Amino acid sequence: MSRYALLLAPSANRVYADQAGRLTRAELAAFSGALTTPLTDVAEATIGGVGYVTFEGVLEPRDVALLSNLSSGYALFELLPDELLRPVTLTPLARYDSDLITIPKYAGKTNEQFTKLVLNLALLASASAGRMLNARLTVCDPLAGRGTTLNQALMYGYDGLGIEIDGKDVEAYKLFLQTWLKRKRLKHTADLVPVRRQGRRAARRLEVTLAASKEDHKAGDIQKVTLIQADTTQLDGLLRPNCADVIVADLPYGVAHGSYDDAGGIRRSPLDLLERAVPEWVTLLRPGGAMGLSWNTKVAKRELAEDILRANGLEPVAHEDLSHRVDQGIERDVIVARA
Repeated sequence: MSRYALLLAPSANRVYADQAGRLTRAELAAFSGALTTPLTDVAEATIGGVGYVTFEGVLEPRDVALLSNLSSGYALFELLPDELLRPVTLTPLARYDSDLITIPKYAGKTNEQFTKLVLNLALLASASAGRMLNARLTVCDPLAGRGTTLNQALMYGYDGLGIEIDGKDVEAYKLFLQTWLKRKRLKHTADLVPVRRQGRRAARRLEVTLAASKEDHKAGDIQKVTLIQADTTQLDGLLRPNCADVIVADLPYGVAHGSYDDAGGIRRSPLDLLERAVPEWVTLLRPGGAMGLSWNTKVAKRELAEDILRANGLEPVAHEDLSHRVDQGIERDVIVARA
């Protein structure tokens, strides 16, 4: 058994960076169950004046490939006597250049490292955990905004499916993704078309197809992103059932953004949104699928959110504490539940 030291990636968000060590320990615990041998003695350590997360384990090549996708992982070393570090080559799922994730900047954007963390937790809790490295999975974000989760799905080589009520966000995502794909000279199509339900226009659908290279395109290795402009609580007829392997969503924090109730008013608590939306979201999950949700605990209690998930046939998955401060008005936490 060897001891390893994980160097954490820098974060533009200082508050998040200050808590990255503790969050990485919790994420490692989730990954541990998918490894050949569970990790032990996970701790934070300072080596040469730099912070690391250290652990013991026996890492086979597939284990290294899995851990290469840790949301805050930057470099991995085998820790030798006298605090000498031997680099371990990482092979992350990174189908495209990282600026697909890092370029978009806008008010309300979820930290991309945190988005990756929640996606990882949902994948590891799902029946697709064993196929995480080599399958074309489908990731759904039913509160897609401008597509941070969808872009992370593309980075992993997956398909993305999103629902977003704000037409300006849908158009902004289309403009960004098209511009990025053209600049990278990648084969793609992008169409924004109306969707009709019972003879009436019910939504708009953005459909993007893309390939990571000309060779992939010729071979038919093509990914797809679908973003539907619609109310996430009223999806009947817009999406087929059992179309997603995992669902990942960052609920409105109730500070700058809230959720709409049936009368069109704004509510700070996301619980009303969950009560109306989870029955719709559950129908999208394939058997064995999982849901990862983040929210502001200052406006909604965890136990109430878990009650809503259980009432809709989902079972919360235990994980280490992931609660952390975002700013003065937001204390964020994560719930993961399995269908």
